[in-house]
Amino acid sequence: MDMPLHELSVAEAGAALRDGSLTSARLTEYTLERIAAIDPLIDSLVSVTAERAITDAERADEELSRDIDRGPLHGIPYTLKDIIDTAGIETTSNSRLMLGHVPDQDAFVEGRLRSGGGVLVGKANLAEFAFGGPGFDLPTPPARNPWNPERFTGGSSAGSGACVAAGLVRISIGSDTGGSIRSPAANCGVVGFKPTYGLVSRRGVFPLSYTLDHVGPTAWSVRDAALAMNVITGHDPLDPGSVERRPEDYTADLGKGVEGLRIGYAREFFTASKGVSGEVVDTIDAAAARLASLGAMVEEVSMPDFELMKACGRVILQAEGYAIHERNLRERPRDYGRYTYQRLTGGAGLTAADYIQATRVRHELTRQLNSGLFQRYDALITTVALAAPAPFTEFPHDWPPPSLAVAVQTAPFNVTGHPALAMPAGFSSEGLPFGLQIIGRYFDERGVLRIAQAFESAAGVTPRRPGLGAEIRI
Repeated sequence: MDMPLHELSVAEAGAALRDGSLTSARLTEYTLERIAAIDPLIDSLVSVTAERAITDAERADEELSRDIDRGPLHGIPYTLKDIIDTAGIETTSNSRLMLGHVPDQDAFVEGRLRSGGGVLVGKANLAEFAFGGPGFDLPTPPARNPWNPERFTGGSSAGSGACVAAGLVRISIGSDTGGSIRSPAANCGVVGFKPTYGLVSRRGVFPLSYTLDHVGPTAWSVRDAALAMNVITGHDPLDPGSVERRPEDYTADLGKGVEGLRIGYAREFFTASKGVSGEVVDTIDAAAARLASLGAMVEEVSMPDFELMKACGRVILQAEGYAIHERNLRERPRDYGRYTYQRLTGGAGLTAADYIQATRVRHELTRQLNSGLFQRYDALITTVALAAPAPFTEFPHDWPPPSLAVAVQTAPFNVTGHPALAMPAGFSSEGLPFGLQIIGRYFDERGVLRIAQAFESAAGVTPRRPGLGAEIRI
């Protein structure tokens, strides 16, 4: 092939696998060699599942030789955030409390990937239990940003963002409770998609917040993310939050453009925030202008108060997170990383009244979006982060760090449960990525992906990749 294998899209690799010009065994061997060469520089993976990967690849090749085609990820390497259960493979949540934990069943989403012929090559790094921070006191040190290894990737699906950006895999599956897919995607210059609440089952994914947790893909491109969605969605009667929907092809509206669509630009949502970078404002303004130039009607809109939405989400997250971890916090407090312990114990001071009030506010905020903005607009756009990825030196001994180190505009859409996608929008003067966030109506994943793909095609940002590992020849 003329291009390096890691630059093939999912569809391009899939076509080569099906016409016989590439085998999954070769693609997987290449992937494992690239991981061995590059991952020590960025710590994006907790573990590498080489033996499982080789077996998966051989099975994928054998099935394709018999014209058994399991779908768009058949024979394609992927990684999973290490809170997603894998039968017979250690799942640690990057915590000393979970070392040696080997599940006997796959998570629902892993079962979908496995039955779809995917090739698991590793478990992606994360903040401890998807909640800590970039702690250096965990079993695996924090993932590093491929654009600058001295910079934070964002959390908590940090390894997913890093391993996709570095070209180790095209697809990584993570979780998002307050922005944990979208923040690393934006900071690492890739696509991260949080589907509508309940669209992708969370069974077998270690919970952080029962009513805020989502599962979704990080990918190199919008189309790759859509293809991953085709595989991982599906009703799961054993997940009480799972919704029953007819199967959809999430690529169906790609290429239709945005002409005639109404897009609300939530500009004040971030420009009014303390410390927002002028470069971020310029980048998202330019993204809004580009969508308008493509034929969308883009208007500035007023959102519910960001600080209220964030506070509502924080109360719910800390209350539910504390309930999940209460026993271990009492019996094994020293086994937590410092940041994780400090963040989780905040939930101990919350009352039932606090939680109920937050739930009440949540319903009102959701109503305002559904009966107001989403009655008039097909989608909303805003930023993901207020500033460029922070240096690790900005994270002190105790939580919290300075506000801009982790200042993202993502948690409100966990509170409301709407689908939200992060994607590359431009770069800072230091060459660090900035992300555009696109939010859609419930279950309008196709609409969000349609807008994202139109912007991606016109902006030309996605093909730009970090130089880390560019000199490595495999």
